[in-house]
Amino acid sequence: MEETFREDLIFVGGAWQQGRGAPIASVFAAEGVENTTISGASAEDVEAAITRAEAAQPAWGALKPHERATVLYRISERIAANVERIAWVQSRDTSKTISETRALAASAAGTFRYFAAVAETLDDVLTVPRGDYATASVHEPLGLVAAITPWNSPIASDAQKVAPALAAGNAVLLKPSSWSPLVGLELARIVEEAGLPAGLLSVLPGSGRVVGNVLVDHPAIAKVSFTGGTETGRRLAHGAAAKLMPVSLELGGKSPTIVFADCDMDLAVAGVLFGIFSSSGQSCIAGSRLFVERGIYDAFVARLVQATEALVVGHPFDAKTQVSSLVHPEHRESVEGYVALARDEGGEVLTGGARPDGERFAQGAYYLPTIIAGLDNSARTCREEIFGPVLVVMPFDDEADVIAMANDNDYGLACGIWSRDHLRCNRVARAIRAGTVWINTYKQFSISTPFGGDGESGMGREKGRAGLRAYQRQKSIYEDLSGEPHPWARWPVND
Repeated sequence: MEETFREDLIFVGGAWQQGRGAPIASVFAAEGVENTTISGASAEDVEAAITRAEAAQPAWGALKPHERATVLYRISERIAANVERIAWVQSRDTSKTISETRALAASAAGTFRYFAAVAETLDDVLTVPRGDYATASVHEPLGLVAAITPWNSPIASDAQKVAPALAAGNAVLLKPSSWSPLVGLELARIVEEAGLPAGLLSVLPGSGRVVGNVLVDHPAIAKVSFTGGTETGRRLAHGAAAKLMPVSLELGGKSPTIVFADCDMDLAVAGVLFGIFSSSGQSCIAGSRLFVERGIYDAFVARLVQATEALVVGHPFDAKTQVSSLVHPEHRESVEGYVALARDEGGEVLTGGARPDGERFAQGAYYLPTIIAGLDNSARTCREEIFGPVLVVMPFDDEADVIAMANDNDYGLACGIWSRDHLRCNRVARAIRAGTVWINTYKQFSISTPFGGDGESGMGREKGRAGLRAYQRQKSIYEDLSGEPHPWARWPVND
């Protein structure tokens, strides 16, 4: 595997060229060093990418779905063959553990394979006529789609947008985060090698103010799919509304996890740990608000603290590491600010709440897994997304009490429930306002199952068979079968 960085080029409508925008530094925050600097895309680069996409998309959209699927299968195979390279780049770009980035790369291969299969098997519909005519509901590509992805899981997020959009017959302009610009460019090389016609994919690293704004405002862009922060998503939605353009927004979360007294305690402890501290807490679905039934609160929290302190904090390329560096020193400062706020609000830090000691952590952006007690659900620390390894624990008295507290938040992305009572689990799952609910598990995913949020967590769904339809427009077709002029016209005139 090649452990070097590519030359300073971006992918504009099938052509590798130096970006004409501001430079972007990729930082390996685990060691406090710079990976490389690339020249970002300029507004002129975005315009060029759009022009090339407009030229390429009609022929791609006119292909039979199974013909598009053939290319997507090849992309899947190329990703699978390059998992180690993609994982290395993503770990260097984001400081995620190498075990996680391998899994993310493998999932990206599966995403392209899945949507290739969907393209081959998703049918249009002959609807039931209510007269002397045949009726059909058909789907057509939107045209040009902008995909804006976050820094925390770039290869997986990229695939979840690019694969269904291409399968649906569109061209895609991908804007990765400036904190993780390299992984999308690796995907571009793989897509090119797999034989995707030039112009159908561009990868345009750059600032939201430049690249993002051009994509949102440009009249040729028919849809924007965005994953990221809620405030950015809200601004994007306003821009899309001015164009009457569809958007899908997968935004932030402050997800509740609920532990009932009859739970399997070992199962629940492991699930809560994974839900909040995997990915160093840098996950929109992180289970960051923990509600524990009062009867087991003390015992459960004690075991959870013990298990948290046993987690291995370390270098992302160490196979034993469970919690790695945060993505950027600036992000660690944000997390530290929230922990300071929790203390000001009256919270008690049960474990963590600091940078780890030791020379091996000195240059990185590490932060210890942190558990905070003593706050109520109205505290800012319980209401705002921290996006780091910080968990707030609170007791509850009964089912109605915990449902009310879990739903008392502007976000509605995910939830976890631990109990041996399956009827109660399903009852509570139905009552919680969230796009995804896990029962006796957490952060398990299937590309075949829709994902998205409600409220401040966004709108629209990704994944699943409907995930391809989200990148198409629906058209109804009526064909007369009577062969007779419409009687309203009273034509021809009878003598």
